Amino acid sequence: MHTRKKKGEAKIVSFGKTDAGKLRKGNEDSFQISEGEDFVSAVVCDGMGGVNGGSVASELAVCVYTDTLFKEIGKSGEALTGQIIKSAMLTAVEAANSAVYGRASSDGELSGMGTTLVACFVWCGRAFVVNVGDSRLYSVKDGKAHQVTRDHSYVQFLLDSGRITAEEAALHPNRNVITRAVGISEKAEADFFVEEGFDGLLLCSDGLTNYLSDEARDAVLSGGGTVKKKVNALVQAANKGGGGDNITVILLMREENNG
Repeated sequence: MHTRKKKGEAKIVSFGKTDAGKLRKGNEDSFQISEGEDFVSAVVCDGMGGVNGGSVASELAVCVYTDTLFKEIGKSGEALTGQIIKSAMLTAVEAANSAVYGRASSDGELSGMGTTLVACFVWCGRAFVVNVGDSRLYSVKDGKAHQVTRDHSYVQFLLDSGRITAEEAALHPNRNVITRAVGISEKAEADFFVEEGFDGLLLCSDGLTNYLSDEARDAVLSGGGTVKKKVNALVQAANKGGGGDNITVILLMREENNG
């Protein structure tokens, strides 16, 4: 568990956990939390391409993304700004993409592997967010989670075009088909967001969202207990809901809302 506070701001408490779920033998998810005196950085990746390829892709993406992010921030030699953070995060996604694509291209056993990526950098009360694929980031306020990222998925396309309803999307047989990923082509197209006014942030792979209702998720988030207890409860609830996929959860909460 990590805690970091910028002078005059609430302390951020964070905790992350990954679980294979009830049906998968291996775990293709990876995550990392990094912290400094005035920031918290977090990233979740959900690999694809078989157990070997998926786990390699997600681990490689997490490591390269994180290393590149801090190298880019350090290279600026200037006082940190939102623009520097945005540029560093997008450059880090491209570096992760190149690393995964290069590894897949040079190793026949890993051909076609890729990974989703969702990440945030919390600084000066703002959350800078990038995502590729269908791993999500939610902003938490008053015990309710509000989705910030948009899935790059076939089901999201059908939903946006009005071909299916939200209820149908939740049960669609192709809901795991994604339209963007890190490492499947020479370039990765990431979305970028800035979020403010949050009590907390929830990052997760689709092993959580596909097996846990919004109501059950918010019941955990609005309940008492520590950040660690809430993360463990979210993972446990997703397993209780079927646990058909690997489950990864990172939760960051301002201390005064930590219970």
